[in-house]
Amino acid sequence: MEKVQDSISSIVLNHNITITERKNIVLTGVKKLNSFDDTEFFIDSVMGPILIKGEKLELLNLDTYTGKLSIKGKIISLNYLDDNKKIKTENIISRLFK
Repeated sequence: MEKVQDSISSIVLNHNITITERKNIVLTGVKKLNSFDDTEFFIDSVMGPILIKGEKLELLNLDTYTGKLSIKGKIISLNYLDDNKKIKTENIISRLFK
């Protein structure tokens, strides 16, 4: 059982991003897909929260076992957020919807 856990841990710890011609993006090391629509994907990765913005974004594939995520559409920006910004954003949103 430990060998299985070790191999899963090594898969999850790898974090890579490949963007092809601003039309396709593949991420590894994805822990959770928090939310998405056709203009924005909010992701938790092993390197922290990531916000991807674009146009006509579509989820192509999400493999939760390997932590691989594929998206197509026009990629406008990709930002790593520090955990404090994530918390502040969630607080602002929660205040708006009270």
